[in-house]
Amino acid sequence: MYDICCVGHITSDRVINAHTVMDMPGGTALYFSSAVSRLKLNYLLITGLAETEMRYVTTLRDKGIRVQVQPSAHTVYFENIYAENQDHRTQNVLQKADPFTPDQVQDVTAKIFHLGPLLADDISLQFIQSIAGRGRISLDVQGYLRAVENRKVITAYWPDKQEALQYVDILKADIAELQALTLCDDVATGARILAHWGVKEVVITDGSQGSLIYSGGLFYTIPAYTPASVIDATGCGDTYMAGYLYKRVKGIGIQKAAEFAAAMSGLKTATPGPFTGTEEEVNLFLSTQKWLMNK
Repeated sequence: MYDICCVGHITSDRVINAHTVMDMPGGTALYFSSAVSRLKLNYLLITGLAETEMRYVTTLRDKGIRVQVQPSAHTVYFENIYAENQDHRTQNVLQKADPFTPDQVQDVTAKIFHLGPLLADDISLQFIQSIAGRGRISLDVQGYLRAVENRKVITAYWPDKQEALQYVDILKADIAELQALTLCDDVATGARILAHWGVKEVVITDGSQGSLIYSGGLFYTIPAYTPASVIDATGCGDTYMAGYLYKRVKGIGIQKAAEFAAAMSGLKTATPGPFTGTEEEVNLFLSTQKWLMNK
């Protein structure tokens, strides 16, 4: 049995911000996997991409990551455009990959399955149902709320949400995604709605404003931990969830797990590309940030 199994597409990304233009692989599959590769976990990535981008998988395997690949006619191709405030992003989609199917995970068991759909049809309700009962299910909901219209990413309605979320133990959304999912502008009320639909731990991220977790009728408030210079915010949510699920699967409580996750994602913003630090560096950064906040 794996500690964590992540399911999601690796993408070809173009990242445009105020400082530079970068071409690189991306997606939940890559950012989450790169982050957990630095942690002590028995981990499996299930991904899909075209043969022309198999070098991305080779790079992950060279890091010691176990990868199961579904061949696809195309690789997802995202263009991410950031404003000066990197909390705000515009996305274009130039290519889509084939969706995942239940037979790809029929022989896989894990303590936690982390699902990272990038677009609404990546992972079906039937896929979620096929892994229910074989491990806790964690979901980054962003993909279910994305449709593509004239290559632009627009907000979509997820018709299967209430049926699917009864199987989800941990859900991650940002503020805009929470509002789109619940049709509620109040964060606390939106979190309670998701809990009513069956989610055990509702993880709400808000960029530089920190994060909020709702579980068991309690709210946990987690500050953002920001380095002196923010270079690249792409993949921060995936890095956060890597740190959070790592600590949760090790039996750490919600508050401490989320503080570690916030520090890990904050440290990631100091350099372009995926997280490359160590658990020791995250702990040092976290203790330093807490000391500075308490001065």
